[in-house]
Amino acid sequence: MARSESTDVLVVGAGPVGLTLAAELRRAGVACRIVDRLPARLPYAKAVGVQPRTLELFERMGLVREVLDAAVPMRGQLTYENGAEQGRVELVLPPEVPYGFAALPQCDTERLLEEFLGRYGTGIERSTALVGFAQDPAGVTSRLTTTSGDEVEVRSRFLVGCDGAHSAVRKGLGLSFEGGAFPEEYMLADVEVGWDLPAGYGVRSMHRGEDGAIDDLLVCIPLPGNGRYRMSMLVPPELSAARQAEAAGAAGGGDGVTHGLEGGTAPALPDIQKVLDRLAPEPVTASALRWSSVFRISHRLVDRYGEGRVFVAGDAAHIHPPTGAQGMNTGIQDACNLAWKLALAVEGAAGPQVLAGYDAERHPVGEEVVGRTVRHAAEGVQADPDDRETLLLREAQLLVGYRESPLVTPLAPDDPAPLRPGDRAPDCGGLTGDIAAHPVRLFDLLRGRGHVLLVYGDHPAGDTPLDLASAARELTGGRMDTHRILPAGAPDRWTGIPHHHDSRGEFALQYGSGEGAAFVVRPDGYLTACLRPPTVAGLKEAVARVFLP
Repeated sequence: MARSESTDVLVVGAGPVGLTLAAELRRAGVACRIVDRLPARLPYAKAVGVQPRTLELFERMGLVREVLDAAVPMRGQLTYENGAEQGRVELVLPPEVPYGFAALPQCDTERLLEEFLGRYGTGIERSTALVGFAQDPAGVTSRLTTTSGDEVEVRSRFLVGCDGAHSAVRKGLGLSFEGGAFPEEYMLADVEVGWDLPAGYGVRSMHRGEDGAIDDLLVCIPLPGNGRYRMSMLVPPELSAARQAEAAGAAGGGDGVTHGLEGGTAPALPDIQKVLDRLAPEPVTASALRWSSVFRISHRLVDRYGEGRVFVAGDAAHIHPPTGAQGMNTGIQDACNLAWKLALAVEGAAGPQVLAGYDAERHPVGEEVVGRTVRHAAEGVQADPDDRETLLLREAQLLVGYRESPLVTPLAPDDPAPLRPGDRAPDCGGLTGDIAAHPVRLFDLLRGRGHVLLVYGDHPAGDTPLDLASAARELTGGRMDTHRILPAGAPDRWTGIPHHHDSRGEFALQYGSGEGAAFVVRPDGYLTACLRPPTVAGLKEAVARVFLP
């Protein structure tokens, strides 16, 4: 007979998405368990790109320093066609963006997240698979099994599937997963090469046939280590996992979803070397093969991100080409978006619309990412007509926003403010305090916090900062902190509220603050409301979209 246990949230899948979700839940004080069917972390450099927006989220969590120490910068890309260099793409973002692009093997990202989660006393329950679940109005009952044959019945308030492209949670919910597959197969290899190309640059080398189509391809992404790269290239017929599966009468994953690493014969160094001999920008020898595999690419999206008390995130909700390193980063944003909503729901502080807001906010993002990466895989980045800065900001995931979300307070259509509710709360520097000698960044003030009310200026119109701070506490049951930003040189007339001076005017510039304003920043770093002028009535309207009265 299965033993019965309980928790607030059961997370299925201990990849980067599940680990981020569990860490954010534990950081918010929510009890959770995280299970994974694998006996150990896979030592593979699958997803390797860490986007600037993900680094911002890691900073909010308190994890960014460890990630930066382990990662290497992605400075740009070198492109070659039929042996001739086609130019260099520089990955340069505006100076107000605090982080650049980075590369880190997925196994290291998972290791750092697992260690971070361990600080809260929570570990991964490995060799544990979800075999079924049933939900009711009060919770979810899940059945788990281990490799030893033990059965456990876990009762939880909520269940989240972060269990990948073949998600058991998605199948159990009966969600559709529409899309298709690319016919090409690719080899992945983690190797070292000794070429003289500049460090920190990816390499994309291709061959075009007489008909103008690309018939050979090599993509190399730098990794931590001396001359270490994650390389991908087209698969020769003799290593085709699809052909081997077809010959054996097998189907990818048993559910028709052909995505990710496949079984069959793994490429060896000579297989990698043949491609380098054809496409490397200069003669080079590959060595130190850490791992290799064959993989397939599909593009699919669920019809909805959850139902009732059960949700999906990451590859369980959306899969697509690895173009632009969007997959893992999009999944991590799923996790950060969902975690604070679940935390408020567990505490009984969230209105019924909050959990529905997860699908309302993240499904459009998943749809856009799937469509864009499929388009880029087929036609290249040039398929989008935007200027270079906009393209980079989008690839960095800094343009993700929720202006249409039911959880944010919209501005009037004719409001000229460039920063609007639902936008990412930008960073700014030059904030000086009365005691600390060195200026700090806004993200320093937001780190580790939940909802924060930022109050700017002396308010020639609107309510006083004390009125706003008191209302923020009362309306949220003490779950919203208040911090004041004063113009440079302005006296502090309202004691009792933490404050900094905008000594370089960056906050006023980034936030369009004028003479007085207030901004509600939610735990995932997006704006819930922009109040100009700042009033208790406006704050009450914004809070009512999230918190129960």
